[in-house]
Amino acid sequence: MSAAPAAAPPALPVTFRPRRTRIVLLSVGAVMFTVIAGTGLVLDNLSPGERISFIVTATGFLYVLWLLARPKVVADEDGVTVVNFTRTRRLAWAEILRVNLRRGDPWVFLDLSDGTSLPALGIQPGIAKDQAVADARALRALAESRTAADTD
Repeated sequence: MSAAPAAAPPALPVTFRPRRTRIVLLSVGAVMFTVIAGTGLVLDNLSPGERISFIVTATGFLYVLWLLARPKVVADEDGVTVVNFTRTRRLAWAEILRVNLRRGDPWVFLDLSDGTSLPALGIQPGIAKDQAVADARALRALAESRTAADTD
């Protein structure tokens, strides 16, 4: 992320999520579910077990796409909740040292006070690069303002 003037942080609470990616994934999931389950129900020569297997397979595809659409970052007065594909982690503002989104990164990384880095998949430049950069800057401004407020 290139250096830019510090923006005023957004009002809390705020949720960052890749909306376009989520819409695409959930739409494709709904269409796939309808087509696969519908095919299993419409075919005449299938046994009840085969029909159920079509529905189970369609549900599996929908579940995987729902998991891929799940990531978000929620900032509130007390800290940040990072929801990734299968895990959720709650961080206090003091734990976040830096918010990084460098050119070529698939999503934002949070440098933490314990020396680790946490991927925050809720801000990803895939389909909407400009929105991801704006969201990363907003989260960075929040982290910097909260850290400054905690040290005062």
